[in-house]
Amino acid sequence: MARVCEVCGKKSQMGNTVETRGKAKYLGGVGTKITGIARRQFRPNLQRVKVVTDKGAHKTLRVCTQCIRSGAVRKVVRHKPFQVPNK
Repeated sequence: MARVCEVCGKKSQMGNTVETRGKAKYLGGVGTKITGIARRQFRPNLQRVKVVTDKGAHKTLRVCTQCIRSGAVRKVVRHKPFQVPNK
C-alpha cells in the first residue's frame, strides 16, 4: 500500500486546482474570474521513520508528519544522551 500512513491510515485525496485571472476588486480591478478547473491529488507528507514498537523492537514505518508531531509513534534513540560523570 503506497502513500498510506501505517499508523493513522491517511492516504491521498482528490481535489481541484482553480486557475484565476484578473485584478481583485479591492485593488481597483473588475474582479477575478475562474478560467479553469482541473482535478489533482493531495498527497500526505509521509516520512520513513525508525520506530520503537510496543514490544521494544525497532521497525521502519512510513508515517505521516502529523503522527510524528503528535507523539503517536516513538522514534528510536540512536545515541544515549550525554551524562556528567560522577566524582
